Amino acid sequence: MKIIPDCSNDMSLSRSGVLLNTSVDEVYHFFGACILMSCIQYPKIRMYWSKTLRFTAITDRFTRDRFFKLRKSVKVVVDDDVPEDLKKSDKFWKVRPFLDQILQGCRSQTRPECVSIDEQMIPFTGACPCRQCLPMKPNPVGIKNFVCATADGIVLDFDLYQSRDALLDQVEETEGLGLGSLVMTHLCQTLHRGTKVYCDRFFTSIQGAEQMMKKELYMTEQMMKQELYMTGTVMKNRVAAAVQKLPTDKAMKKAGRGTSREVSTEDGKLCVVKWNNNKPVLMMSVVHGIQPEDTCQRWDKKLKQYVAVSRPSIVREYNLKMGGVDLADRMISYYRMSARTKKWTIRMLMHFTDLALANSWLLYRKDLTICGTPKNSIMQFLEFHMEVARTLMAQHHSQEHDAELSDIIYVLCTLVIFRLSYKCIACDIKVTAKQV
Repeated sequence: MKIIPDCSNDMSLSRSGVLLNTSVDEVYHFFGACILMSCIQYPKIRMYWSKTLRFTAITDRFTRDRFFKLRKSVKVVVDDDVPEDLKKSDKFWKVRPFLDQILQGCRSQTRPECVSIDEQMIPFTGACPCRQCLPMKPNPVGIKNFVCATADGIVLDFDLYQSRDALLDQVEETEGLGLGSLVMTHLCQTLHRGTKVYCDRFFTSIQGAEQMMKKELYMTEQMMKQELYMTGTVMKNRVAAAVQKLPTDKAMKKAGRGTSREVSTEDGKLCVVKWNNNKPVLMMSVVHGIQPEDTCQRWDKKLKQYVAVSRPSIVREYNLKMGGVDLADRMISYYRMSARTKKWTIRMLMHFTDLALANSWLLYRKDLTICGTPKNSIMQFLEFHMEVARTLMAQHHSQEHDAELSDIIYVLCTLVIFRLSYKCIACDIKVTAKQV
């Protein structure tokens, strides 16, 4: 936060000739207001200063024009101080100091036994250095972010996608590795021995695994050397030799739901499993196989009821451990700072602030749960957001102007957006807490 006012003032003076004259306290207030706006969302930002829906917790800190000026001018680097070679090599240099601080916090977290690696989309449709489109994602257009997370959604590491060449510079041995394998290699550098890594079919490649075994690299042979183990779904064309040894899709469907078959390498270090659920699924692992099997409940359309289906060990473990990045995405989406902007830098700052908030709450809940704190004594995600916002907005601000809880509840009651477990003093309405 301390570098933001200096950089913003310098950039404003050099570009427009007008001093922005912001301070550290005002930057804290700005981010606090943005977090509060994500909890209590109006269709337009200007409505927070309207006469009928005026939100004093925000308007007492900023005039409308001042808020928009700050939002337009906030910077984390002075452009003229950044070397030209860095600008060419790093497409996200404009927000790199901020990203490094968030990344440092993520990498300081305890590494668990199991992690998952997946793609995350930062929604943005405007002009930016590296915009991607993934049609199957909830937010298909935006900036691609590769994330390593725990099974309970805590982000441990991330890397913004710029190009394959940028990844090549971050990995020592790259010969024969595809993009997915490069990402895996880079994100697993901070993991401890014995870690089991779960990923989807984008990252899983037997060709890359064979090449890395020859070079004693990462995904299979080096994973064995470092005691890191990979499990994931895999595309048919990446395991063509294994597919030829396995039954065809038609034969698997004829055999019935829950049928599974397995093939492995001669040394037994890697296996490919084919399981028929609604349709055949291919998976590859260096640590799991079919055994021990269990049963799971699946819906049968013909019988119109749940039936017991045999399930291989690899499928059970994958389903249990793979959803960490999706959970982190879901937590961010609940109260995303989604106000429209044309500046990709603002979108990045807001997204990674949301990510830090989600991580913080998950860690807060985890720590209190371990300590035996009753569930009803743990702040919900919304309450946590609002408490952080109030703390930031109270930085060196007189108590007479601090945001009163009754003011916030009054706005919520008026708009009927959320329901909190308080009685509003202004309108005498009792409302219950929204659960996350």
